[in-house]
Amino acid sequence: MFITFEGIEGCGKSSQARRLADRLKQLGIPLLLTLEPGGTSIGTEIRRVLLDSRNHELSPLAELLLYEADRAQHVSEVIAPALEKGKWVLCDRFFDATTVYQGCGRGLDLRFVQELNGRASFGIRPDITFLIDCPVHVGIKRALERNESLLEDGQDRFERERFVFHEAVRRGYLALAIEESRRFVITDGTLTEKDVEEQIFKHIAPYLPVMAQ
Repeated sequence: MFITFEGIEGCGKSSQARRLADRLKQLGIPLLLTLEPGGTSIGTEIRRVLLDSRNHELSPLAELLLYEADRAQHVSEVIAPALEKGKWVLCDRFFDATTVYQGCGRGLDLRFVQELNGRASFGIRPDITFLIDCPVHVGIKRALERNESLLEDGQDRFERERFVFHEAVRRGYLALAIEESRRFVITDGTLTEKDVEEQIFKHIAPYLPVMAQ
């Protein structure tokens, strides 16, 4: 089972990925919790470049290619081997993020972005994608507060983007969720973390082995 978590900055997707991973581990489900960008040692270096607010001259195409390079390494080194071993893989962002951030947000050609997504992911697609949706002003406020508390100096290039950019990203996510409604599950990111967790687990429960239910 390959499960991804998506949403705008500060929506709570990373927390929900960790919460689901903890619950599944308690049930004895073998799993891998990972993220993009940065799910490998090479990806960690790419992540630093992508999130560094000092890199304001990074072109949209260069940004896209860095994400795809991270993904190609991530899938071949981490995700594919875990799935082949029968593990559940929970990933904080995957190719949908690239579609909406670099396609809808940056204005790159969507067909081109999705073609690169397919090549970099070697055809592997999520079984379920949880879209944690919330208004932009809510998400950005949370994200900036989080960065301040974690002292992540300079690692906030996307949080510093204009409001209109984040609105385009959110609209892109919602459009994708409609287009691929069989894969996407939209949850309300303005609810409490516990309530969102319960909604997610309720959707996952039917996929659990009988002994784990």
